[in-house]
Amino acid sequence: MILSASRRTDIPAFHMEWFMNRLRAGFSLVRNPMNHAQISRVPLSPDVVDCIVFWSKDPGNLLPYLAEIDKMGYDYYFQFTLTPYGREIEPNLRDKGDIAATFCELAGKIGRERALWRYDPIILNESLDISWHCEKFARLCDKLQNSTECVNISFVDLYAKLKTALIREITKPEMLEIGEKFAKIAENHGLEIRVCCENANLTQFGVTQASCIDRTLIERICGFEIAGAPDKTQREGCGCIASVDIGAYDTCKHGCVYCYANRSAEAVLRRLQSCSPDSGMLFGEPGENEKVSDRVVKSLKKRQMNTIGGL
Repeated sequence: MILSASRRTDIPAFHMEWFMNRLRAGFSLVRNPMNHAQISRVPLSPDVVDCIVFWSKDPGNLLPYLAEIDKMGYDYYFQFTLTPYGREIEPNLRDKGDIAATFCELAGKIGRERALWRYDPIILNESLDISWHCEKFARLCDKLQNSTECVNISFVDLYAKLKTALIREITKPEMLEIGEKFAKIAENHGLEIRVCCENANLTQFGVTQASCIDRTLIERICGFEIAGAPDKTQREGCGCIASVDIGAYDTCKHGCVYCYANRSAEAVLRRLQSCSPDSGMLFGEPGENEKVSDRVVKSLKKRQMNTIGGL
């Protein structure tokens, strides 16, 4: 099983005490976000968790736990989102220079192969134009080029709830222009550049398809061939293999205006009030009459590989 922690919330930033308690207990309870009546008990033993994929905009709170996670025997890597936006777009994040320093510190501890940079999402408006992005992207490449091997990009999706003048639709010609310019900047810094689930074909510029839950990288990290199936729950064109997510929507405090995982600030506040590091699930508890079903999971490891890619 590949464990996702998490596409639904920033566990490393806000819920590390809870997460570590779940690893120590060996299981987590997860409420199905599409059917709240379904609650699963997900085993978290290293015997069945082949790799943990951490998703975060600021995993500084996770760093003190790295040694314990290593001692427990888990393999893992990070999808680390770092963009140059100010508080009008990402209102509750720390200073971006400080977060970049955290990125470099993390990579120094775990290796640049396990620290994947996400410049995501790309947003265009009157002030955030293509020239602005190219300048900021190049500056971040300067800071991170020795702390990661690649950068994943994507363009903002206009969800129905995004009612703000700060975000507009990005045209296909604009995607192509950004892809071409970003590819040259990344190449100049020795970084591979990938794109996630976009209609515009950027392969002509050397931009390859991103796989956030990346079979090749997971095999490289754990040293085994992985029998992972494509993730059918993701968007068309997604290159990810299937994973099990133990996060919950409406539990992230970052407050990013483009976020798909929070309904509103009020919804986040209500749900956070029911979060406890000692609970089996990220928020709340199973109701008295609610049934908890054991989720059947297993290791996806096949045969050991001859090399592990230098990790």
